[in-house]
Amino acid sequence: MDWIEANGASLRYDLSGSGPETVVLIHEVGGCIESWDEAHAAFRQQFRVLRYDQRGFGLSEKTRVITMDGIVADLAALLDALQISGPVHLAGCAMGAAIALAFGGRHRTRVARIVAASPATWANADRVVAQKRIEDTERGGVRAVEQTSLNASYPESIRALDRARFERFRRRWLGNDPEAMAAILRMSTNPEFDLSPDLARITAPTLVIGCTQDGIRTPDMVAKVATSIPGAKYVEASSGHFMVVETPELFVELAVPFLRGASEVKG
Repeated sequence: MDWIEANGASLRYDLSGSGPETVVLIHEVGGCIESWDEAHAAFRQQFRVLRYDQRGFGLSEKTRVITMDGIVADLAALLDALQISGPVHLAGCAMGAAIALAFGGRHRTRVARIVAASPATWANADRVVAQKRIEDTERGGVRAVEQTSLNASYPESIRALDRARFERFRRRWLGNDPEAMAAILRMSTNPEFDLSPDLARITAPTLVIGCTQDGIRTPDMVAKVATSIPGAKYVEASSGHFMVVETPELFVELAVPFLRGASEVKG
């Protein structure tokens, strides 16, 4: 792993593997490079793999202001800085999936295929509840909202499958910078947050995954996203909001064949 300056920020990244195609793995809100640890080997067997900590998260430069324009510009600048000019595959869950879709709509010639699980493409949280969560995070840190946040994103039914996996995730999640968490929550819960124009512009083959145990972005919501993307495939899987963290094997089973060009996707 290393750091590189891109779009005015120091970003930690990991570039590994030697396949002819590159896949960019984009982490969730509060995530980091390590969110992909349990799926990374399967991707690396097939592709060159780029993981990175988004501005504000992991070991990248911290910030108090986050916008989708800035997030997309950071990824474009990172690819430029690493001299990755050809079309890349993008894969992400939750906000990571939304970033992949936004990038796909704004940089169509730079994207080959997209896999998006539980994409957060418009604001759906109650405004009063969301504002309280932001204020609690700013005052008390992420531990102050731990129970509410993780109960919604990582359901007990999924925790029970692998307690050690959940505990690793929880402890890492608690290390997040409160100001960056508040900033991205402020962006994603703003009523004006809506990536619908980006979805309509996507030309890359896209797989959208609805997770049946996701109480934040329900399958009905995610299916609506899929219908907004020209030619997108939609499947459902038994997982929660952070699919690649909670059920990495299942994410790999769906994502890797699609990125390799499979015409049929298991659902």
